[in-house]
Amino acid sequence: MSTFARNDRSILGRWWWTVDRWTLAAVGLLIGIGMMMSLAASPAVATRIRLDSFSLVRHHFALLPIAIAILVATSLMSVRTIRRAATLGFLLFLGLTVMTLFMGQEIKGATRWLDLAGFSLQPSEFVKPCFAVVAAWMFSAQHGPDRIPGNLISIALYLLVVVVLMAQPDLGMTVVVSCTWFAQFFLAGLPLLWVGALAGVGVMGLVGAYFLFPHVTERVNGFLNPAAGDSYQVDRALDAFRNGGLFGQGPGEGTVKMVLPDAHADFVFAVAGEELGAIVCLFIVALFAFVMARGIARLLQERNLFVLLAAAGLLVTFGLQAVVNMASSLHLMPTKGMTLPFISYGGSSLLACALSIGMLLALTRRRVGLGEE
Repeated sequence: MSTFARNDRSILGRWWWTVDRWTLAAVGLLIGIGMMMSLAASPAVATRIRLDSFSLVRHHFALLPIAIAILVATSLMSVRTIRRAATLGFLLFLGLTVMTLFMGQEIKGATRWLDLAGFSLQPSEFVKPCFAVVAAWMFSAQHGPDRIPGNLISIALYLLVVVVLMAQPDLGMTVVVSCTWFAQFFLAGLPLLWVGALAGVGVMGLVGAYFLFPHVTERVNGFLNPAAGDSYQVDRALDAFRNGGLFGQGPGEGTVKMVLPDAHADFVFAVAGEELGAIVCLFIVALFAFVMARGIARLLQERNLFVLLAAAGLLVTFGLQAVVNMASSLHLMPTKGMTLPFISYGGSSLLACALSIGMLLALTRRRVGLGEE
């Protein structure tokens, strides 16, 4: 039985009957699986780095109420408020990302984190969803009545974001942002000649990164020839999937997490494979696919170009991040330090994913009769 009656005109009542409750349910399941995997994988990692066994678990669980509050509060916003909030967020977090170049903590050769009152913040995680909304605004403005050069502004902002991200350096984040921006530009009516040109530039950029950044060279070489590089984590991840089989060893019964350095974050999918089995892993994949499919279905009848482009960008960002994480764990692509949304440990990632899904839910709400723009 529903909590709210259909004639309930309160803010929460209107929200309940206009938001995509199926997407909410799928995200809730992902959050629940993330809680389970935090309990399963984080204690082993915490012990290995000489912390209290449940310190990482407590940190993850402490951030969950904040993430849920961000998700719900953002999903209550109107389209206009989402646009304004994303613009302010983009300016704020891009500025903080620039600050990481001068004041950031260097971890594994990259400066992506700021220490703010004891909380390690990765501001570039928040740049992704905010930039997707701002880029959508500019692309839609190009087709508006005010003759704003939105395409040129969007290109300039994109180049600025890429320069900042590559200065850290963060190739994986750059690729995700680039794919999202390109998909939005394509949907906004990018001529086919430009599609080919930008695709060529993207390929040239990846080739350039291979030759310019040693860590990229190492990871690509290790993917193409595992014997020639450091494939320790990938090998252990594949061992985990083999150990788990169809039904898994049981929650908490895995052993690979004891020797897998990033078992709680980048390779949490491997821990799920060992402890919960291939069937549950396929269920996790299905949940991400379901969120994507529901988002696309809600947009099929959308006539607002900004809403269409912004929601599509958020979906691409969310789905691509999940694909990169799971494909890396399965050795289907070179490894990349990218979390699995809502399941991996990581404060910035958790909060940024909540912001992203909150904006997606707000943009895809049924707005008939709400008077929202």
